[in-house]
Amino acid sequence: MKLPVIRQFYQNQTPENLEKTLEVLESFTEFRGTTEEDLNVAGELITNICGALEVHANVQNGMSEKDALNSFAQKVLGSIDK
Repeated sequence: MKLPVIRQFYQNQTPENLEKTLEVLESFTEFRGTTEEDLNVAGELITNICGALEVHANVQNGMSEKDALNSFAQKVLGSIDK
């Protein structure tokens, strides 16, 4: 998870574009010939895209961009600590 990447995706892409990209990456990870390195890169991108989608949703519900980004980061870090 990289907050600068999530912010970039949030600021420059619509939720619809992010959803389409997410579908493509998920399909790519199911390909039989995908290497471990490919999966790691795709997984990082998927996490960042999901973060940007969550930021879009939180901002639409009235949260500031900064708070939405911090909220997502805390959620991810909280799940790692468990």
